[in-house]
Amino acid sequence: MFCRNQTVRATVARGSALEMEIRRGKFRKSVFLDTSQDSDIQKKIDHEIRMRDGACKLLAACSQKDQALEAAKSLQTCSTRIMAYMSELQRMKEAQVMQKVPRRSSDAGPMDGRLPCKGKVAISDLRIPLMWKDTEYFKNKGELHRCAVFCLLQLGGEIFDTDMVIVDRTLTDICFDNTIVFNEASPGFDLRVELYSCCSEDDYSAGSTPRKLASKLSSSLGRSAGKKLRAAMEPGPCSPVSNGGAAPLLLPVPSVPGPKYHLLAHTTLSLSHAQDSFRTHDLTISGNEECSYWLPLYGSMCCRLAAQPHCMTQQMMSGCLKVKQLGGDPQSWTKVYAVLKGTSLFCYHQQEDVEANVEPACTIAVNKETRIRASEKDPHSKVQNICISNHYGGEEVTHTLTTDSREDTHRWMEAFWQHFYDMSQWKQCCDDLMKIELPSPRKPAPLTPKQGSLYHEMAPLATPSCEGLLLQENAVSAEIRALLSSYYNDSY
Repeated sequence: MFCRNQTVRATVARGSALEMEIRRGKFRKSVFLDTSQDSDIQKKIDHEIRMRDGACKLLAACSQKDQALEAAKSLQTCSTRIMAYMSELQRMKEAQVMQKVPRRSSDAGPMDGRLPCKGKVAISDLRIPLMWKDTEYFKNKGELHRCAVFCLLQLGGEIFDTDMVIVDRTLTDICFDNTIVFNEASPGFDLRVELYSCCSEDDYSAGSTPRKLASKLSSSLGRSAGKKLRAAMEPGPCSPVSNGGAAPLLLPVPSVPGPKYHLLAHTTLSLSHAQDSFRTHDLTISGNEECSYWLPLYGSMCCRLAAQPHCMTQQMMSGCLKVKQLGGDPQSWTKVYAVLKGTSLFCYHQQEDVEANVEPACTIAVNKETRIRASEKDPHSKVQNICISNHYGGEEVTHTLTTDSREDTHRWMEAFWQHFYDMSQWKQCCDDLMKIELPSPRKPAPLTPKQGSLYHEMAPLATPSCEGLLLQENAVSAEIRALLSSYYNDSY
């Protein structure tokens, strides 16, 4: 029974990073107070908040330029994911509210509530051409401008990042070799590609800029006045640079010292851009030549965008059918085990042949041009036939199928209608199966332990029985561990 003053159980874990963010006032708690349906997204938010905090600490501790750039990249990625998960959670809340609002019959749409299948969307061979000036590229004149760039790719609630690439005038294209696959895409997807850039020429050591400036002023103003100025500019215990106080480093992204990435260009790809070939797409460029992170982009992006709907790769329907032989005895029927997948209805002698990858006994085309209808077999049995018609070379060929009951006939007809609806929504992606070459799993780089660092003493202890350690998998990713190891290798 509905009670207006009934309290709703909060699903935010006590003591979690998400609860700490709510206490700081960064997120509204009302967003997280509904059913357990959105608990997975809340776990993702909590995980990314911990990852962001780890990246902040790493960025503050970096002494090398490459380390700082990688840490800033992780920080930018985590922040983008947090905002995306928050937006997705807000959309879920709005959808829950709309479901509770009664709708008038006139508000209903013409569709019967049928939803298209999901699918895989993969983007690969990402190339962004550059347009350097003649004096810079051919004559090699002028100041050498070098930037670190990477791409963020977002489709719905999934966000992936590419490897970081250092770009200068010796390159004619920015090349990303990553193959990124989104596994739960709808046909109405919008894949946003964002190119981030950061000038890599500055010194990004933690707190190095204020200290160097203070040293120069100290030597210029004299010992007494310079000493006072240097003490005033040194980061104190509560400074975000040193973070020497008791409170953990949980600052917003703009307050973290070190390199910062800026959005240089972006574009949005949709289903109409999916082709089984290499294509060019327009880019929207941000910034100008006055920006330190500026690169002379040509204004376009080349990539291969492929999509594989589930209706093309998975069994959408299977079961026993009887097929009438073409041109033979009208009463001659062959019992088969049929599988509806892709643009064909595969007919096997038995179900075991499917698992054994045996060639089907016959294949009936089921594509956008196929016509399917149900007709009565005879007035006594009340069992319907399923007629599948295709055109081959201007001639119409009809295959007749039958089932053992009207219920089975209804299930098969419903599966065919859903299959046609899926193909109509995924359009050209259902003409032929596009190829998606999945990336091979990366092997972690072997770490050479060295004595004398806290990291190397703690790393061997990170076992399943030591859940209380700081370097847990849900707190610091493998990438952060590798960066920490690299930092200590350079330090000792």
